[in-house]
Amino acid sequence: MRKFLVCFSLIAPLLGAAELAGTWHFESPAQTGPNGQPRRGFQANYVFKVEGNKFTGVSFTPTNHQDVIDGVIDGNNITFKLRNEWGNSGKGTVVDYKGALNGEDLTVEPANPPQNAGRGGRGGRGGGPVTLKRISAETEYKMPPEMAHKPFGSFQPIKPNGLALTPPMGWNSWNKFAGRVTDKDVRAIADAMVSTGMRDAGYVYVNIDDTWEGPRDKDGNITTNEKFPDMKALADYVHSKGLKIGIYSGPGPLTCAQYPATYNHEQQDANTWAAWGFDYLKYDWCSASGVYHPDEMKPAYQKMAVALRNTKRPIIFSLCQYGWLDVGEWGASVGGNLWRTTGDISDRWDSMLRILDLQPGREKYAGPGHWNDPDMLEIGNGGMTDTEYRTHMSMWCMLAAPLLAGNDLRSMSEANKEILTNKEIIAIDQDKKGVQGVRVSQTGDTEVWKKALAEGMAVALMNRGADTANMTVKWADLGITKKNPKIHDVWAHKDLPSGAEFSAQVPSHGTVVVTVK
Repeated sequence: MRKFLVCFSLIAPLLGAAELAGTWHFESPAQTGPNGQPRRGFQANYVFKVEGNKFTGVSFTPTNHQDVIDGVIDGNNITFKLRNEWGNSGKGTVVDYKGALNGEDLTVEPANPPQNAGRGGRGGRGGGPVTLKRISAETEYKMPPEMAHKPFGSFQPIKPNGLALTPPMGWNSWNKFAGRVTDKDVRAIADAMVSTGMRDAGYVYVNIDDTWEGPRDKDGNITTNEKFPDMKALADYVHSKGLKIGIYSGPGPLTCAQYPATYNHEQQDANTWAAWGFDYLKYDWCSASGVYHPDEMKPAYQKMAVALRNTKRPIIFSLCQYGWLDVGEWGASVGGNLWRTTGDISDRWDSMLRILDLQPGREKYAGPGHWNDPDMLEIGNGGMTDTEYRTHMSMWCMLAAPLLAGNDLRSMSEANKEILTNKEIIAIDQDKKGVQGVRVSQTGDTEVWKKALAEGMAVALMNRGADTANMTVKWADLGITKKNPKIHDVWAHKDLPSGAEFSAQVPSHGTVVVTVK
């Protein structure tokens, strides 16, 4: 559930070089959180060092720090670039900014603001102009003492924790409830997990996402806010239903919704969650970019993995860092059971396809105990058709992805319930061989995927197009050499005629999935 914490960049104007040099500050008015708690406004600081009509510097916020490069002063106007070191490739990104100095005010904004400027995700900031005030003549960035941490030693991989031998299945609160989720909601969803058959279909985890957090007490222990008056009692209730329960935090000072996270309290928080009875942790990077450098991401995640293990409670560890820095290469070595491969999913066909297209090539990282996570399921939230939701479920199962529903189980339609609880498609996801499916062909709007199973193979025929497609696959092309394999349609729940090839009429935005044994 990655949140779009967009850093308001620095761009400043000048009557002269000396007027830009120094440290500038912006802070928005205080806000009210989803539960009525007052929260400090967004803060941004910019430190400029000037040489002639050129300048460099640093932008830092509670959630990120970026380098200012290629700064140019032209009278009262400036242009520069912000270089963000984070990203999937490890090369980061560079964004252009502009600005102007008007007396004691420095107004800065993106040179090319995004179409959705001013919106953003949880706690996210838009791309509009902000006005900064000079607070000192200091031209060297120094991390505030309260944001410092002890240096990490040399990184050493740790052994698996023995959990999540098949992709985790359950429910997460964010996609439907976001910051409105309460203790009452979680209890009601646990009840619905049982009454709808979700639990019996394999959905075990009931996961609370962001906005449960309260302030730390005098001893530094994390507390809950009034939406969650007694976490242990809630965990006990969920356990009484034959389910498990998950919680959310992150390695930075703040969560994505700007609530307290675990920074410098990792073992203390792990002990608290274990005492409450939690079984799953989603650990979201968010503000950690404000206190860690890219080469510290691995040890920062491993620090929490070790803290969880020190509690002696089996807790699944989910890394949520959006696929940055090629996480598949190292996610398991830091103790992760699953790791996000992309940014957040939305309840739209194009969003689901965008994420799907980023999965090929990652299959080598998946296996029992360590899974690629293309984000949660949107089935039942209303943004796609039943046919599109069936494709969503089909392809996530072909990917051996974690299956975390995100809809309101109390009011879902029979069609959505049938999609989520289809045990035949779930069996493909949960197959003990633990192999992620691969795309074997793509012709126009049609694609063929295959997934090796402990017994046989699953094959998906997917149609992205606007019209029904007649699709044919030859078994020999998929490496199936048996003359007359047994074919079973997992959505129609019926065996099909055998032969050397298979043909199907695949509806627009639909997917046909068969097992071949």
